[in-house]
Amino acid sequence: EVQLVESGGGLVQAGGSLRLSCAASGINVDDYDIAWFRQAPGKEREGIACVSSEEGTTSYGDSAKGRFTLSTDNAKNTVYLQMNNLKPDDTAVYYCAAEADSRAACALLLPLHYWGQGTQVTVSS
Repeated sequence: EVQLVESGGGLVQAGGSLRLSCAASGINVDDYDIAWFRQAPGKEREGIACVSSEEGTTSYGDSAKGRFTLSTDNAKNTVYLQMNNLKPDDTAVYYCAAEADSRAACALLLPLHYWGQGTQVTVSS
């Protein structure tokens, strides 16, 4: 059974930083495409970043470029999202997702097959 468990969310002031974790079980993160998404109340789900296991590359959405960094610790089977210079507009529930060989979905930040339960990030002004 594939499980993705996010953690690290919380309340932070604008300009602050958070590091989200996505601990995986049932899969090896280095064999899967792993992505971060977020969804704010009343807004559509937004792709933040995705690392392709086949290509070895990471794609970032416009809102993440220059501020967020996706990294992987294969020994811990965990994927991280380092978020710096946070803004109130970053307030959302953040989800990690995974799929084996998602092909273009990862590069295009489209939804993947497996999902975690999400972690809330709130940025105060």
